[in-house]
Amino acid sequence: MKPAKLPDKTLWPALILSVFGIWGFGISAFAQQSGPMPPALSSPEAVSKIPQVQNTASTAPAPNASQSPSKPNAKIEVPAGTRIPLVLHNAVSTRSAREGDPVYFETLFPVMIDGRVVIPAGSYVSGEVTASKRPGRVKGRGELMVKLTTMILPNAYMVNLNAVPGGPAGTGGGETMDKEGKITGDSDKTSDAATVAKTTAAGAGIGAIAASSGKGAGIGAGIGAAAGLMAVLLSRGPEAELPRGSTLDAVIDRSIFLDSDKVQFSSPGQASTLPGPPNREPERSRVPF
Repeated sequence: MKPAKLPDKTLWPALILSVFGIWGFGISAFAQQSGPMPPALSSPEAVSKIPQVQNTASTAPAPNASQSPSKPNAKIEVPAGTRIPLVLHNAVSTRSAREGDPVYFETLFPVMIDGRVVIPAGSYVSGEVTASKRPGRVKGRGELMVKLTTMILPNAYMVNLNAVPGGPAGTGGGETMDKEGKITGDSDKTSDAATVAKTTAAGAGIGAIAASSGKGAGIGAGIGAAAGLMAVLLSRGPEAELPRGSTLDAVIDRSIFLDSDKVQFSSPGQASTLPGPPNREPERSRVPF
């Protein structure tokens, strides 16, 4: 078989042009059917023409902080003038108390602010004696001054307390308390009069027996009265006392602020069962010194 005869060399340029023309025509037809070709991504102009999608999540407004259910630094105010009932754990008396001696109390009733318990019953309150004055031999009553400085809640949260004692002093005796928290002992004037009366009567009886006459009774009565008066003048009046179990109020002098996240109490608490002080009559010192 004879090999095919190649075209003449003069026809090669025409054949090459024909092939390229057919190829270009096909590409043009395909471009018209499929739409414009995307620009090359390597070109900066082409990259700038790519549509950008906006990130709505990053531009969304931040939530309002006031809508947060709880603020970490929120404070609860216990206003000035609030009264907290207390019971005393250690006895205090002008007979032995000195300035700076500690006093320890416990709350008897919960304190509530806006419907929530902020100071449960059974919280501890400490303070100190700021002044102690014994009763005089001739005049003057026993006086005690106490200030309340610290409160410890059942969860060990400690608060600086600005408070003074107030309300009636439940001491079992005749102590009174003024608006500044000064506790004053009883004067015992009735006992003084009874002491003079007893010595007067005793002196009169002794004088009547000794002299066997009314004159002797009068002399004896005078001597007895003088002895009774001397005993009253030389002996001290009743001490001002706060026996264990005494009750009083802590009156907040200035508002205190509690951390909201540290007073999340679900119960009103419970105070210790501590018996109150027995009723007592004021007694003068048996030793007139």
